Amino acid sequence: MSTALLLFRRDLRLADNPALQAALDSADAVLPVYIHDPEVDWKPGAASNWWLHHSLLALDATLRERGSALIVRAGNTHSELRALIDATSADAVHWNRCYEPAAIARDKTLKAALREAGARVESHNSALMMEPWMLATGNGDPYRVFSPFARRFNAHWQPSRMTETPTTIPWPSEAGHQRQGESAIAALELLPRIGWDAGFYECWRPGVDGAHARLDSFMAGTAGDYKRLRELPGIDGTSALSPHLHFGELSPRQCWAAAETAKAQGASEGIDHFQRELIWREFAYHLIYHFPHTTDTPLNPRFADFPWRVPADYAEDLKAWQAGNTGVPIVDAGMRQLWHTGWMHNRVRMIVGSFLTKNLLIPWQEGARWFWDTLVDADLASNTLGWQWAAGSGADAAPYFRIFNPVLQAQKFDTEGTYVRRWVPELSRLSDTALHAPWEAKPEVLAQAGVQIGRDYPEAIVDLKASRARALEAYERIKA
Repeated sequence: MSTALLLFRRDLRLADNPALQAALDSADAVLPVYIHDPEVDWKPGAASNWWLHHSLLALDATLRERGSALIVRAGNTHSELRALIDATSADAVHWNRCYEPAAIARDKTLKAALREAGARVESHNSALMMEPWMLATGNGDPYRVFSPFARRFNAHWQPSRMTETPTTIPWPSEAGHQRQGESAIAALELLPRIGWDAGFYECWRPGVDGAHARLDSFMAGTAGDYKRLRELPGIDGTSALSPHLHFGELSPRQCWAAAETAKAQGASEGIDHFQRELIWREFAYHLIYHFPHTTDTPLNPRFADFPWRVPADYAEDLKAWQAGNTGVPIVDAGMRQLWHTGWMHNRVRMIVGSFLTKNLLIPWQEGARWFWDTLVDADLASNTLGWQWAAGSGADAAPYFRIFNPVLQAQKFDTEGTYVRRWVPELSRLSDTALHAPWEAKPEVLAQAGVQIGRDYPEAIVDLKASRARALEAYERIKA
């Protein structure tokens, strides 16, 4: 009996899983394995680990329903795989590719070592519709601008057949009958020891079932008006599929197919815009693959000399931003939503990113690291793209001189204050006109709402007009 090892990473599903299908097609039995071996750089943050714990539990349960189970190990991936090969006499190893710089380097070394030891090793594409090397400009260069990338993607993308969830997954007889399940996953200690994650359970259902429930709900609900509703943080108008996509509980091909079905049923512009967001995700991976240094340094080399404030100068402001205590309501609402739910509305992500990098002149890397630790959808490619965009230093970046005014943004996208009142309840009794800039409200208006600035809600840590001028002055220093 031939046995193949199936190494799960960020592909925690059975349907449309090329590595699983290849293992089933080429071997009599398949041993599903997860090895917890985080990269040295950009180790998954606390929120990601919370999601991973629950997604692994869901995957193990799904495997058990099909006569299999998830073998869980922690340690060096090569050593653990070699031990499993020896124990099961497996002659093949399959996995789906990752595209982050450290993951690529790890996989090249791992593949070479296993092949040298006599194993057949195959990697597959599960995470993307088109892999980063498949699209290039007319000159053969990688893209740096989204619009031409999207046009090329649409011209070349051809959906292929997706495999369904297998009904059975043959278990290798050499693996014995020990199927650790929950205890082995718990031993990874992915969950927090202090219960700061209570709000996560109210918002999320990690695993394939939760992913498809959210996809179905979105397609049946707000998807048709997605382009408009996704801009309004006070309503549930986005897909919120990003963590499911990051952990591979859904594939982008499955999302694209669901969108095509919705369009066939009459939805159009909103669905087109949702598909455009899927292409943005592809673009993020295109960039991180071709420009791996951008996880830590700017794509635009001019910004290497940008006059950011130094840590000793901005430490207290950074803490206020992280805690949602800046005194700017829409910024604080976003940061508090992030802490409570592990997620933040995309429009608000842009607002808080602009505020940190431009009004506070704090390096974008500080924001990227905080998001990395606190987002359940922390994805290195998308996180890097988003923060370089906010700072003005990346591909398709907002020009540095385009500085979001958080008050005007709030008035436009949270007109009735639904979002701010939810996450900054101490201001909930303020009128719509006073809510977004309480420092401008008359004393009697504040008093009537029971708000005393500096006691019930912090004073703004920065003057928006003056800090905007400071940012523009800093930009001028690298403009030439």
